[in-house]
Amino acid sequence: MTARSTSLGPIDKLADRAETLAGAWAARARSSTTIGRERALLRLFGIGGLDAAGRPLAWSVVDRYLAGKSGRLGGGILLPFAMALVEYDLMPQRLALDVASGAVDLGMEAELLREADRRALAEEEATRMAAAALERIDANRTARRELLGVLGDPIRPWIGTTIVDPEIEEAIEAARRALDAGVDVVQVEVPIGRELADRLRDAGIDAPLWQPRDVDLRSDDAEHAPTGSQRALTSLRRHLDEIAAQRRNYVRLAAVPPALGAPESAVVAAFERVDIAESDPMAEIVNGRVAPDRALADHAFAHGLLARAGVVVSLSAGPLIVAPDLATGVPSDPATRAGRALALQALSVAVARGNGVPPDQLLIGALPSWLVGEPQPAARAAAEVAIRRELFAGLPLAFEEPAVEALRSSAELWSAIVMAVAPAGPASGLILRRASNDSVRALAAMRMAAVVTSDLGASFSPGSLEGTGLDHAKGTVAAAVATLEQLADDGWRSILGDSPDGRDRVRLGADSVAERTESFDPFGKALATVG
Repeated sequence: MTARSTSLGPIDKLADRAETLAGAWAARARSSTTIGRERALLRLFGIGGLDAAGRPLAWSVVDRYLAGKSGRLGGGILLPFAMALVEYDLMPQRLALDVASGAVDLGMEAELLREADRRALAEEEATRMAAAALERIDANRTARRELLGVLGDPIRPWIGTTIVDPEIEEAIEAARRALDAGVDVVQVEVPIGRELADRLRDAGIDAPLWQPRDVDLRSDDAEHAPTGSQRALTSLRRHLDEIAAQRRNYVRLAAVPPALGAPESAVVAAFERVDIAESDPMAEIVNGRVAPDRALADHAFAHGLLARAGVVVSLSAGPLIVAPDLATGVPSDPATRAGRALALQALSVAVARGNGVPPDQLLIGALPSWLVGEPQPAARAAAEVAIRRELFAGLPLAFEEPAVEALRSSAELWSAIVMAVAPAGPASGLILRRASNDSVRALAAMRMAAVVTSDLGASFSPGSLEGTGLDHAKGTVAAAVATLEQLADDGWRSILGDSPDGRDRVRLGADSVAERTESFDPFGKALATVG
């Protein structure tokens, strides 16, 4: 493609650089497996809940199988588990409990796979269970389509809100209040997993863990499950459908997984009919401090599964990258920081599309979270929107209110900026507001503003960028191209930096990714990616 420079800068050059880098990473990511992917495969087979010690069951099974045997990761757990199902004639959940307790050793089952006839039986069992999982996923996709046909799809932009209540009982009540205010999307955060908690603890970092109010509660009591867990999402999905039927408009459920949790969260999204899921490898690498190979492999699996399930994949406006500034001791200007964020967002989009996510299942962050604190934020916001409408033409934008810890006026300023720069109609896919004491008023105001914007959008076209907005756009695009070129030449250290002693900073999960050595894949082309 011949690079085309517009008034905003070399947009095509930026897109080409992102596609080239993403393509270089894609094959390796898709041919790798991770501990997270292996847990996700067990969950696709129906493994859920906790073991006898109160640990996540899928985590316990994989952890016991791989303990002290790092070479097993490349071969995966699927065939040894399927072999044990055949040998012991157990249901998957019962077998998982026995493996977690030590009563069954999957290492012995792996040895049986050396025998051709036994391997054939294991492959047949794995194929059967994979077909059942895909049938469940496809049924949920069909159910979503049929409900949208019956209830109707709210016009875009969808208005959404976050639910921060830690337990599902309170979360359901908060969702009802939000829906009464007219929201179309309810977003929850998935609790951090056992692997992330352990790795953060080992790195000396506090890990926020959910604790029930009553420690004697049964583990299967969904009414007191942590909001975002699979049990809670099952309950929340049911309540949202009931409310949607009453108001005659479909309600979307969105989920934000934690670092290292993309594969398992994708399974839950597919099984529980989650409509929107965040799956942003670049944000996880920078903000979550996850090793790049681990993040890319995890999200390659997640993207393929979410694409099959019809789940919209949400990608942020790009992470804040300050390592180059720390290395030089000189703070960068807003356009440079915005350009770095844009570069990584372009990579996330290219990776997701390369992993098989179609354009109609992508939702693109419009504004970096820190932009509201910069000088002349409205002019810069207009530039950010203009860049993304050209770079990601046809993809809907998401305006997500940042989690501002400072004054409430920051949230009001963000709201005013969004009202001014959000495109009319479907080009604005989602406007998401954070929960607050006056959420009902804020959501109602945003809904009214969206209607006004839509009406005006049908009457006139906005003007072109000038002044600060145009300068910011040009600087941002130039910085984005430079960031991708540095990344191609110098690798991840160009944006992640080095620790003071010259070694890489702590990167979570670097030791839990391996090249796949097992060619058998019962999901086959069902989760295939394009490339």
